[in-house]
Amino acid sequence: MAFTPLLQDLLAALRCLPGVGPKSSQRMAFHLLERDREGAQRIIRALGAALERIGLCTRCRMFAETELCGICGDARRDAGLVCVVETPADVIAIEESGVYRGRYFVLLGRLSPLDGIGPDQLGVPVLESQLGDGITRELILATSATVEGEATSGYLASLAREHGLRVTRIAHGVPMGGELEYVDAGTLSHAITARTPVMTER
Repeated sequence: MAFTPLLQDLLAALRCLPGVGPKSSQRMAFHLLERDREGAQRIIRALGAALERIGLCTRCRMFAETELCGICGDARRDAGLVCVVETPADVIAIEESGVYRGRYFVLLGRLSPLDGIGPDQLGVPVLESQLGDGITRELILATSATVEGEATSGYLASLAREHGLRVTRIAHGVPMGGELEYVDAGTLSHAITARTPVMTER
């Protein structure tokens, strides 16, 4: 059976979400249209407001509704510690561990030259300007334990050392190939507490 053009557009739109395939998008669309049109309107309003008002923190690139996110604007945080992560979800995961009280820098990806993702796309110039601000004393690398994540970590470690900063890498309680978003709080707590210096070739 052929779906109507509007329904086809809705199904295609839902499939842009991670992990949503044809069957999942059909279930979602049919549920909203059959049983919860009010819920669909709430989604429309919330998504519209979020797209209009949520941007990136000018300091760390975390999602924010103001120039600085809540973490960067919190004077109680240790401004000398900067933890570099790949995604906003990684920030939430580390925050839930409850052991880290420094600041963050969100790359929104990892180095991948084949995909056209270089330092500029990851906001590295913004990060490098902070490395020489006289406040930052330690760069904590919390990129994923993937080939690209390790390459990104090595590149950032070299930059930090040029500025005379201490560089550490979270301990590998995080499994190889794992994403921080899916690691439990206990493992992350241990990984942050037991972070180790990063050795780079000279």
